[in-house]
Amino acid sequence: VQLQASGGGLVQAGGSLRLSCAASGRTLSIYNFAWFRQAPGKEREFVSRIRWNSGFKYNAESLKDRFTISRDSAKNTMYLQMNSLEPEDTAVYYCAASRQYFGVAARFYDYWGQGTQVTVSS
Repeated sequence: VQLQASGGGLVQAGGSLRLSCAASGRTLSIYNFAWFRQAPGKEREFVSRIRWNSGFKYNAESLKDRFTISRDSAKNTMYLQMNSLEPEDTAVYYCAASRQYFGVAARFYDYWGQGTQVTVSS
């Protein structure tokens, strides 16, 4: 499966952005998808995950009130709606997929998009 992330940009604190991850390749319904982010000098951090076939989703606890993951099967695209953005949300955001794994550890995801930069100014 190939992943293409987009939608990042520069936004003021309190603003919103919606990231997209276009997926192509094999049958997407057998994959699990996730968003991660990585700030400079920090490890890659789990943000949210979703099962493509059922739509079951799970957010990082600290982000669940501001970030929402979703997918549009007709468009083969996963989204991350980010609201009330804070400067601490500044990072490169990556989408990832795995056929077997549905957890929070980045190292177990097999496929990755190229990342999209999100910068939140104060």
